[in-house]
Amino acid sequence: MPDNDEWEVPEAFQPDPSEFAFDLDERLASVVAIKALVPPDATSAPSLGVEREGSGVWIDAGGLVLTIGYLITEAEQIWITNSDGKVVEGTALAMDFETGFGLVQALGRLPNQKVAPLGDSDSMRHGTHGVLAAAGGRSHALACTVAARQPFAGYWEYLLENAIFTAPAHPHWGGAGLFGSDGRLVGIGSLILQQGQEGGKRMDLNMVVPVSELLPILETLRRTGHSGRPARPWLGLYATEDDEAVGVGSLAKGGPAERAGVRPRDRILAVDGQSVNDLASLWTAVRAAGPAGSEVRLTLSRGNRQLDLAITSSDRSRHLKAPRLH
Repeated sequence: MPDNDEWEVPEAFQPDPSEFAFDLDERLASVVAIKALVPPDATSAPSLGVEREGSGVWIDAGGLVLTIGYLITEAEQIWITNSDGKVVEGTALAMDFETGFGLVQALGRLPNQKVAPLGDSDSMRHGTHGVLAAAGGRSHALACTVAARQPFAGYWEYLLENAIFTAPAHPHWGGAGLFGSDGRLVGIGSLILQQGQEGGKRMDLNMVVPVSELLPILETLRRTGHSGRPARPWLGLYATEDDEAVGVGSLAKGGPAERAGVRPRDRILAVDGQSVNDLASLWTAVRAAGPAGSEVRLTLSRGNRQLDLAITSSDRSRHLKAPRLH
């Protein structure tokens, strides 16, 4: 992501306070900067780096910050900086791989820290206006519109049934807060994507995780560090997708798929006898096999051969470094 210190949202694209019935600057002050330091031997270090920066939103006066989970996965140190430039250390309280959300608990107090109330993300329909804000106030906030509500499947064994897609795209999307017209927090920024348009043009979009995914599990996450739901089956498989088939791009070292004999460049034809033709159908079929620990049978094409491999799935969190404390 671009350096926050070197880029500002052009003034024409910033939200206009006069168009909102709430105090825009006060709401934007609930967005904080997150910096996480991850040990070099962490499982996620090669793909996500050892220094990660993004945003989060203060959602509780007790020091609870909601962010996107990849910023804090396996973090040893986390620092939270508010809109006044004050800094406090935090700890990774919870990481929910199913939704992608992460929770950070501040280990100290920031006087007069603004808190954002959680809103109704189901109200964010196609064409609805909102504000997507990274840490840094109005100069890092973007007036946006919901371009789509639809499923999203990620190559890292991630499936979201009703993601929010907003445009124009925010360049500091990681952990940015999406606020609805009532000023309530309705989502957290996760990715930047491109969507094809007529005439061969492409439009940049942000994928935002809706807070409706968080509300049923928030208190359990806060109390235990886990959602309370059975862990999804994890294969340690990073998939690719093209017009012809779904393939294996790479494998998590020591993960279930690698141990079972899956190889990069294998083509995935079916899961437990169910044909798959895209990432969404692949992860849907894997989830249907049962919770973590269930056997998942992949039908693969390797060169001129077709083979079946049985994989004993695992709980992804067991392959990662745990937070220092809960």
